[in-house]
Amino acid sequence: MRGDTIVIEVHHRKAAEDIVPLILPKIKESSGKFTITVAGESGSGKSETATAIAEVLASHDIASVILQQDDYFIYPPKTNDKTRRGDIGWVGPQEVKLSLLDDHLSAFKCGADSIDKPLVIYEDDAISTEIMSFAGAHVAIAEGTYTTLLENVDIHIFINRDYERTRAHREKRKRDASELDPFIDDVLKIEHDIISVHKSRAEIIINDDYSVRQVG
Repeated sequence: MRGDTIVIEVHHRKAAEDIVPLILPKIKESSGKFTITVAGESGSGKSETATAIAEVLASHDIASVILQQDDYFIYPPKTNDKTRRGDIGWVGPQEVKLSLLDDHLSAFKCGADSIDKPLVIYEDDAISTEIMSFAGAHVAIAEGTYTTLLENVDIHIFINRDYERTRAHREKRKRDASELDPFIDDVLKIEHDIISVHKSRAEIIINDDYSVRQVG
């Protein structure tokens, strides 16, 4: 998403350094392209962790691309916020074109050279398109709240930090004052109830202290 702020900190890099040795053998054993998801609640560090994983993979001469769920929302951010305020029942996976994101992961795995993907431009509250090249990439990382639900995935990673513990991070990357008002806390409670059950689909869990454990 154009206009997003990514603040990579020591704990994100440490988690990535612990994760890559767990997935590296699977990547090297794979006969084709490899896909990973990084999911978690708002402010849990999904974008930062995905970027840190990509950097550690690069140090092993494995190139990757990152797909952000934020680009796949049906409505751009400010319009989506208004839609939620009009009907809080709108909050959930139905806000996102998950099937399109899954199709793009499938295209990557099938050897596509590029995809024509949506691109959210935050400041303009608009959704454009861009061509994302897959040239040279062996790994695709999809990051976002509901990405554990995606099917064309080799490894699901889940950040087990709830919204009450992520406020400081949300404040650091704050894009708009409305993101920190009481209504958003209600949204985050709903998201928490939805995605907390997704954890069981993950093979790797990042704990609240950013330690890492393999569960599958």
